[in-house]
Amino acid sequence: MSAELTFVAPRRAKPSRHLADLTMAERRAAVAELGEKPFRAEQLSRHYFERLTDDPAAMTDLPAASRERLAGGLLPTLLTSVREITCDGGTTRKTLWKLFDGALVESVLMRYPDRVTMCVSSQAGCGMNCPFCATGQAGLTRNMSTAEIVEQVVAGARALSRGEVPGGPGRVGNIVFMGMGEPLANYKAVIGAVRRIVDPAPEGLGISARGVTVSTVGLVPAIEKLSNEGLPVTLAVSLHAPDDELRDTLVPVNTRWKVDEVLDAAWSYAARTKRRVSIEYALIKDINDQSWRADMLGRLLKGKLAHVNLIPLNPTPGSKWTASRPEDERTFVRRLESHGVPVTVRDTRGREIDGACGQLAATTPEA
Repeated sequence: MSAELTFVAPRRAKPSRHLADLTMAERRAAVAELGEKPFRAEQLSRHYFERLTDDPAAMTDLPAASRERLAGGLLPTLLTSVREITCDGGTTRKTLWKLFDGALVESVLMRYPDRVTMCVSSQAGCGMNCPFCATGQAGLTRNMSTAEIVEQVVAGARALSRGEVPGGPGRVGNIVFMGMGEPLANYKAVIGAVRRIVDPAPEGLGISARGVTVSTVGLVPAIEKLSNEGLPVTLAVSLHAPDDELRDTLVPVNTRWKVDEVLDAAWSYAARTKRRVSIEYALIKDINDQSWRADMLGRLLKGKLAHVNLIPLNPTPGSKWTASRPEDERTFVRRLESHGVPVTVRDTRGREIDGACGQLAATTPEA
């Protein structure tokens, strides 16, 4: 089966420059360009990243005459909420965002008793064309900017700090780049977003790098580049098959970089960062859930700094594939454990609102 891969996003108009696109030095220069004293950059950054302020009138440490100018020049509106759907008593929230050019993306906030995880998008659509994923089937519209990615996290942080999510005020502690898009195909913007997420206030949000997971279908050169960034984030590899024959079909990028090459890059990343690699594996009934494939996967991962995250396939409209039988899932887990490979079965949070893994399609209510 041949599948179209899109590594380079279509060229589109760019969103307005935003504070979150810039380093602190660049923010100072931008503030000076606006005719303000450079130290205002720190004040503005503190409002955005630490106080989560979205109303310039509340920025009372800035002169009234400067507020609108600074906010207008460095805090443009990048995301507009089109729709929000909740489940799990309101603790799982999926937001459909419209970008400045009409492109649509989704983010999901999941509140657990002990933590809050946000799943963010890095592209509008995806060019990797995996046939069991709703986003992959939609194709790639465009890359998102650093600030468009960061804004999803800030919007979630605001909702939590204001007590809008059941459970009282809270904080985002985990970010997973597992929303729409292939993060490493939008490398520069994603790395910028990771730095804004992990840099301490007022440079960024001050979330621990250990709480950040960057997912990839296996863009080997980009994995190698990531290992040199000095960012100890968790790397998640969407493997879905241990053999090239099947993976060529399920994850078309495998026709470019084979299983062994992808795993070699992952082990190099683990050695460099000392971070355990997460191997993502969507279990698909009668396709990749055979016990011999579990054994094959176990042999590939045995003794490595890795953990398998099994994902019961989430249904997508019109798909011929479905989740594995419970007994086959249990056998798969047992076979991996027999090789000494740590494995967990992912909670399918958000499935009923099409907010779970592989379901993000960014459709509007009338679609």
